[in-house]
Amino acid sequence: MAEEAHAGYRRRIVDEELDDLVPHLPAVALEGARGVGKTTTASQRADRQIRLDNPRVLELVEADLRGALDPGVGTVLIDEWQRFPPVWDHVRRQVDAGAPPGAYLLTGSAAPVTAPTHTGAGRIVTLRMRPMSLSERSLAPATVSLRALLAGARPPLEGHSEVDLGAYLREITASGFPGIRELPERPRRAQLDGYLARVVERDFPEQGLPVRRPQVLRAWLTAYAAATASTASYNAILDAATAGEVNKPAKTTTIAYRDVLDQLWLLDPVPAWLPGENRLERLTRAPKHHLADPALAAHLLGVDVESLRTGGGTSVDRRGGSLAGHLFEGLVTLSVLTYAQAAEARVSHLRTEGGRQEIDLIVERRDGRVVAIEVKLAPTVSSRDVAHLHWLRERTGSNLLDAIVITSGSYAYRRQDGIGVVPAALLGP
Repeated sequence: MAEEAHAGYRRRIVDEELDDLVPHLPAVALEGARGVGKTTTASQRADRQIRLDNPRVLELVEADLRGALDPGVGTVLIDEWQRFPPVWDHVRRQVDAGAPPGAYLLTGSAAPVTAPTHTGAGRIVTLRMRPMSLSERSLAPATVSLRALLAGARPPLEGHSEVDLGAYLREITASGFPGIRELPERPRRAQLDGYLARVVERDFPEQGLPVRRPQVLRAWLTAYAAATASTASYNAILDAATAGEVNKPAKTTTIAYRDVLDQLWLLDPVPAWLPGENRLERLTRAPKHHLADPALAAHLLGVDVESLRTGGGTSVDRRGGSLAGHLFEGLVTLSVLTYAQAAEARVSHLRTEGGRQEIDLIVERRDGRVVAIEVKLAPTVSSRDVAHLHWLRERTGSNLLDAIVITSGSYAYRRQDGIGVVPAALLGP
């Protein structure tokens, strides 16, 4: 790769995963919401690029698929592959025919409307790229590694962060999209508005679902944003979106909304934890709702740093907690999902029926052992804040590798009961 291709590039956590995979696998797909930085990241290791969002390039590929895509020397990047789904099957066939390691990188911002003939399982490895995590935003040097916590040695926790509540609230509203977050406030709001308008006006029709009543979809999206970090039912979200309306959209319509948003990588729900060993009973199966970027949720809800600081905004979750707390959990969840993927771990949440016990995030290794994480928008941790972590420890024993509370505080440390306390800015991969 030419040295100048890397000038000014800011590495992302997914780069480490690509470093591990691309030299050994013939085809890797990098997928995620539009604007997360997929093309920029993939371009750093590509020798040739085929941009299918360029109509002229797309026309050439449609006319001569084999001639355009057959690998030469080095790595070919096929950007926005979903715009011509036969590309996927062609790459799969090339892998079967013996394409060398590093032959293909694909990026995609949506699931194709017409699915490829084959999934590509076993031939094309897929990675998700998310908006920037807290550690990628360089607020403070990360001193606590999720990978180290997953190793099970219960390492000492240390480090000091000067990131305060106001800074975290700014990060919630600033966005993790690289092209948006550095803008001044008004241009940033305009960009977020444009992003959401494009979703409704262009992306939905391109996914085969023209929106006849854009205001209804926008209202549903806003209600989903208000359900951030909750397990609210989709009926509750629909009711919140259509309060006072007689002619509510059919349930099938709102399911179609959800499906298209999934296809656009704009939803990032956290599934319920269902442990392999039945040591825990009466666990709910409902996912926790999250948009791909908490800034989208904040923008939909019309809240800024000051209104969040003063308790503004309303959550669909009737069990209490401020909207700021829910969005802070969304910001931490985005980060933990990014770090866990790099560590080949899965993320879920725990909630018993009736909500008597809840743990915000369960990070699970391949062998089923876990790190449990609670998220608190507060600088200090009380005995009440760790009660559910103790409850889980009593029921899972050595299967619980570690337990921590993520806060908006200043210092990382271990309490006398062994529970870790970690400022959100100090947690990294």
